[in-house]
Amino acid sequence: MRIILIVWAGEICIFRPMKIGCFVLLGIFLAGTADLHACSILYYVDPSNGKIYVANNEDYWYDAKAYIQIEPASGKEHARLWYGWEKFAQGGVNEHGLFFDAAVTPRQEIPEGFSNPNGRNVGDEILALCKNVEEAIQYLEKEKIAVSEGHMMLGDGDGKAVVLEWVKGEIRVVRMQENYLIATNFLLSETKPADIECPRYKSIEERVKRLNAGEAEVDLRAVGNAIGGAVQVPREDESGRVGGTLYSSFMDITEMKFVLVPRLDNTQIVSLDLKEEFAAGKKRKIRLQ
Repeated sequence: MRIILIVWAGEICIFRPMKIGCFVLLGIFLAGTADLHACSILYYVDPSNGKIYVANNEDYWYDAKAYIQIEPASGKEHARLWYGWEKFAQGGVNEHGLFFDAAVTPRQEIPEGFSNPNGRNVGDEILALCKNVEEAIQYLEKEKIAVSEGHMMLGDGDGKAVVLEWVKGEIRVVRMQENYLIATNFLLSETKPADIECPRYKSIEERVKRLNAGEAEVDLRAVGNAIGGAVQVPREDESGRVGGTLYSSFMDITEMKFVLVPRLDNTQIVSLDLKEEFAAGKKRKIRLQ
């Protein structure tokens, strides 16, 4: 199987003020309707000290019964936390600092012999069995897993991050070149930086560049605010079903701190010390209201 390596950094998303004061200044993407395929992911390494942060917006229907799942280390499996619904991890992190998340993209032809997860909780498998980005890439290739309508970001505690795409029958690995990597909903391997039009991507990249310029102290709150312009205000469709940013998650990979804000509501924040959670050795589920 031929693997194409593409070196590039960047991506897109948007933010504006909604709730002020608790953890993060959340924002609203002022579109006519909520875009449920507008998820955004940011992996960021502080250039001053090497600390690693991750931020993510998950946009979906508000009636999804989302939850956080914590799994203890067991046998050859690593301790891990993931978030999602219907027994399927949408994103998460393990005790070694390996992180993953994914976002929808236009449908593509996946490599011959590969298949979509088809009911497998692949995210949990990656976190349970892999320690870093390279191990995760190798695992997906060994298991012949691809995603025909999405791409996956992987990042680890060593400061390495990639976006995996399966395009035109090939595996493409987009590697972080600078100190950040962003993913929204267009194919990075098919888009030149000068041709990026996604306003959400541009918003995130602009805020990241401000962080790099030293306009604010870099911490979990500041990195979380970088994806503020990408959230989706909740709206009803014609049938009355409500959709928008189902949750926003924030991680300090270096210090193993985790924060999740459900439904743009800072009064419902979940904040966890992952070192303590993993050391406890207990399985537990946290349901998101």
